Amino acid sequence: MTMDERNVLGGDLEGCSVDPLTGWFRDGSCRTGPDDLGSHTICAVMTDEFLAHQRSIGNDLTAPRPQFHFPGLSPGDRWCVTAPNWLRAHRDGVAAPVVLAATNEAALEVVPLEVLQAYAVDVPDDPGALDR
Repeated sequence: MTMDERNVLGGDLEGCSVDPLTGWFRDGSCRTGPDDLGSHTICAVMTDEFLAHQRSIGNDLTAPRPQFHFPGLSPGDRWCVTAPNWLRAHRDGVAAPVVLAATNEAALEVVPLEVLQAYAVDVPDDPGALDR
């Protein structure tokens, strides 16, 4: 697997989660491709509020779906969520925290960096990178 995709801070895209195994490609990262129409590019840390919101908009992330290798999520799990659904949660006041180093730069096509930074739970080695 090549990890040549970049994160929203301009660095190498870091992994999001291997337990549960996340990502459009189920490789632990928020890599994307032309078939990923939902843009599963934001590495988010699940909260009760975010999971309830997703369920309320028809995206139940708590129900296991073995046919899609999806275990169902719990608060505290990290998962590559779709940028449009995360943005909707932000607008509704229940956005999940974001791991910037593991969030694909493709998310910036949907969500401004400043919005993602407001929910950041990781701090890069160079905190000045957050100001870029």
